[in-house]
Amino acid sequence: MEDADSVATLLETTTSKIQQLQKAFAELESQRAVTLNLKWKQIEEHFHGLEKSLKRRFTELEDQEKDFEMKTVRAQQVIEKRRAVVMAKEESSLVRLQVKRDAAVTTISKTLGRNKNGDAQFVDEKPLDAVDSEAMKSLFEDGDVKLLTNPELAKFCEEMDAGGLHKFISDNRKNIASIKEEIPIALKAASDPGGLVLDSLCGFYVSEGSIIDGKKDANLLGLRRTCIMLMECLSVLLTNLDANTVSKVISVNVKDRAKIIAQEWKPKLDELDLDASNGNSLEAHAFLQLVATFGIDSDFVHDDLSKLIPMVCRRQQTADLCRFLGLSDKMPGVIDVLVNNGRHIDAVNLAFAFELTEQFCPVTLLKTYLAEAVKVPSTVKAGNASPTAQNDVSERELSALKAAIKCIEEHKFEHRYPLEPLQKRIIQLEKAKADKKRATEVVKPQSKRPRANGVAAGYGQRNTNISPDQNFYATRYAPPTQYMYDNRPPYAYPGPPENHVHTFVGTPTYNIAPNQGNYFGNGYQYQAPYLH
Repeated sequence: MEDADSVATLLETTTSKIQQLQKAFAELESQRAVTLNLKWKQIEEHFHGLEKSLKRRFTELEDQEKDFEMKTVRAQQVIEKRRAVVMAKEESSLVRLQVKRDAAVTTISKTLGRNKNGDAQFVDEKPLDAVDSEAMKSLFEDGDVKLLTNPELAKFCEEMDAGGLHKFISDNRKNIASIKEEIPIALKAASDPGGLVLDSLCGFYVSEGSIIDGKKDANLLGLRRTCIMLMECLSVLLTNLDANTVSKVISVNVKDRAKIIAQEWKPKLDELDLDASNGNSLEAHAFLQLVATFGIDSDFVHDDLSKLIPMVCRRQQTADLCRFLGLSDKMPGVIDVLVNNGRHIDAVNLAFAFELTEQFCPVTLLKTYLAEAVKVPSTVKAGNASPTAQNDVSERELSALKAAIKCIEEHKFEHRYPLEPLQKRIIQLEKAKADKKRATEVVKPQSKRPRANGVAAGYGQRNTNISPDQNFYATRYAPPTQYMYDNRPPYAYPGPPENHVHTFVGTPTYNIAPNQGNYFGNGYQYQAPYLH
């Protein structure tokens, strides 16, 4: 700006300079000895032209400077915005990095424990059962076992009573949260924590058909959840121990027992149905937890383990189990399996858990999921769908919309997939459902209170062929019965005329004019519905 001001000042003094030059030129012309061909007018025009040219260039430079300043301001604003975005991403990355760091530390500690355990196989073949119980307890003397709010847990662990531990947990399901927090501490009182947990698995499969029956048996479901919880608590205990202690808790003997149990469970998993499990299979979860807790994953192929992930993908512990077992690189294939089976919500959850949203776009997956939900099954011909089939499609769409909204809210990507259109569609479907329900209730006839003889109170069988004046007799006299016309003694009711048909099935014998009712020879009127 200082240079521009100095240039502007010089331009303003141009006129005075030209006047001074004019005086000097006049003085020079008066003193000249030789006549000059130049005239002052020409020189003046030349300098005025230079002045105009300089002013024009100066104005252009000022305009360019203003444009440059505006662009600089806009660039700074863009830089500030990008800086804010980068800072937010850095903070988010730091949080994720911290989570991964914690998971890595846990994995490394467990891996070190398994390696130490593997080395112990050659150094110390002495089984854990032969180790003195008092010496084993001394490894865990931290003083925190005495502070348990449920001291019975420590008692059952100290006595190695797996059955009593199961029963105590089952009887105190209301306090399951506090119990789960204290079990890792209580396991320190056991002489063989790993063996105690393995003992607790003996009732997981009660029979050959337990996979099917277990889905209906509430007691067996509770027992299986307890088995999984005990293995998880043992993993928590192992995480907080040093490598030497871990190698003693999960000794060679305990690991061999865990391998035998896993080999027994593996064939049973082949009978599981992927669709029937619905991503919440306790059997598959227990198997993966057994392999992870006791460090026997090296005995199984990772491809076989990854095939079980779709059966447990809705359980909270799935992501941690997959990372611990080293199955993270198998997740793209697992997500493909879920998508091909129409389980797009589970696919979105795994994509977020393993940061695969760029490869599997959540918005695209949810849109495909909602589009599949409104499709009429191929078994129903197009344009000929029954009301029941239409209701099924509406219910399926309603459930899909609610599941999609829940998924979007959980993973917080409303900015990519707005909720408002989905919520409006839910309101439309629920209103249509309520309207259909009200219409059905209006059409549905009112039920009559039955009487002891099976006829509704205040109402009798109705014959529309009987005139109003004849209904008086129809409502007061019972219709004739079969025994009136059987071969009876003389004191019985008189029999029918000879031309009367003895069976009551068919049309009446007498041809009476319409709306005159049906009559027998005895003069009594009867109603047609009683004939059937």
